[in-house]
Amino acid sequence: MTRIKGMTVILIDRREAGTDPFGAPIKSEVEVNVPDVLVAPISTEDAAKILDLSGRHATYWLGIPKGDNHTWENQEVRFFGKRWRTIGIPIEGIPEMIPLKWNKKVMVERYE
Repeated sequence: MTRIKGMTVILIDRREAGTDPFGAPIKSEVEVNVPDVLVAPISTEDAAKILDLSGRHATYWLGIPKGDNHTWENQEVRFFGKRWRTIGIPIEGIPEMIPLKWNKKVMVERYE
């Protein structure tokens, strides 16, 4: 029997790396490998609803593994050799009530 298996997704985390001479923060990008993330296409109905409500073209759902503490709201990710941006706040369930290894999901759109 085959088990459900996720893939490694690269989360591009922006962190403060100091300040410029005017006191404004300087941000640097740090790539974090997040293993075992499920990637599933969004249904055409969901994509149409998201486009109508937010004007954004949602393409995939990402299933985030339980215990992951990264920030997924308004972040960039890389998988399939392309850059994507998360849409909105991740939807999270109670880990003990969900039988599989994933308890959060977030939508992504293509980002260039």
